[in-house]
Amino acid sequence: MKRVVCIILIALAALQSCDGNELLIPKPPTYLKAELPPHKYVKFEDRCPYTFELAEIYKTKEVSSDNCHKDIDLGKVNGVINFSYIDMEESLAKYVNFSNDKIDEHKLKATSILDQNIIRKDKKVFGTFFELKGDVATPFQFYLTDSTDRFVSGVVYLNSVPNYDSLRPTLEYLKVDLLQMLNTFEWK
Repeated sequence: MKRVVCIILIALAALQSCDGNELLIPKPPTYLKAELPPHKYVKFEDRCPYTFELAEIYKTKEVSSDNCHKDIDLGKVNGVINFSYIDMEESLAKYVNFSNDKIDEHKLKATSILDQNIIRKDKKVFGTFFELKGDVATPFQFYLTDSTDRFVSGVVYLNSVPNYDSLRPTLEYLKVDLLQMLNTFEWK
């Protein structure tokens, strides 16, 4: 008898818990919003044969003292730009093709790859800025050249899991700074 009463009570409790029509849906994980300052720029200039405007929250570090390769620490953006300088010894096509091949490596993960040409004939600055959308390891890449002697390239790496949706606000912020850098780039 006690057993029957116990089963009936459990059944009633189970039925009562199913009383409402409310469907409970778990909330997706949330991500902290990066508090990034307003965009302000300073002119980057050192012994290397180029200058550009760099966001003042970013810091440059020489990778080696015998060339003009730099790592640009992105501060609160939590990443780095590997910035390489090359005195061209081969044809321009070889350097451009190498850069394009690096972009192609991301086609499997990228949902889209946008490119923007940079052509400033008066300053002899030519190049392409690539924006890779999706869960990719490098959301931005670029190269610039004077088309005859000098070539620079840059690759952005973020110190986080490549989750495009959660990184989108930070990537939009960073894109503004990168375009400022590329549009103010000049050869010495």
